[in-house]
Amino acid sequence: MQNLSRLAAAMTLLLAGGLSPAPAQAETSRTITVTGEGEVRGVPDQAQLSAGVTTVAVTANAALAENARKMTSVFAALSRIGVPQREMKTSNFSVSPQYPPYNQNNTGLQKIVGYQVSNQIDVTLDDVKTLGPALDALVTAGANQINAVSFSLRDPKPLLAAAREQAVADAIGRAQTFAKAAGVTLGPLLSIQEGGVGVPRPVYLEARMMAGAPPPTPTAAGEQSVTANVSLVFEIK
Repeated sequence: MQNLSRLAAAMTLLLAGGLSPAPAQAETSRTITVTGEGEVRGVPDQAQLSAGVTTVAVTANAALAENARKMTSVFAALSRIGVPQREMKTSNFSVSPQYPPYNQNNTGLQKIVGYQVSNQIDVTLDDVKTLGPALDALVTAGANQINAVSFSLRDPKPLLAAAREQAVADAIGRAQTFAKAAGVTLGPLLSIQEGGVGVPRPVYLEARMMAGAPPPTPTAAGEQSVTANVSLVFEIK
């Protein structure tokens, strides 16, 4: 009897100290997670090209002098068609010795028979319609290397915003379809998360040098797409 009294007194002290029975766990809400995709296409409004001059001569000085003369003409030709200096950038320059064709009967050090100088520039055109005239002007001025031509969007942000709107609308439509098929009702939107965007990369065209090709050189920019992905979480009832 005495032990029961002591136990009752101890329980009274514990409760007086602020301890209380653990609350019941809140009911976990039911949710549905859906993804959505959006894609918007646009016509490129910029063009990029890589061009240059390669010269070969017996001496390095002679090859360099000839290269400088032709590259000066190349820069001048681009300026005449309205390309600003800020859109021209030297991307590669090299001077390399040239050797005779390999002969397994030859022994000892190879003899240098000449030098090759290469100078390459990257050019950005703010109007894709000037690409054809630019290629013609480069070849006429002495460029004997055109390595790549590409197209891009100057500002893809408006297209990206439209693609995001499409992605959200797509996700909401999927959620409504799933809820109807499952016999439940969509509740409030709990979260939204962007899963990734696809900003267009430059589209490259193969450029080949063709001696005597009549201007203007035809080009086509095509279209580029911007994509967006989202993930939405809805409560369901």
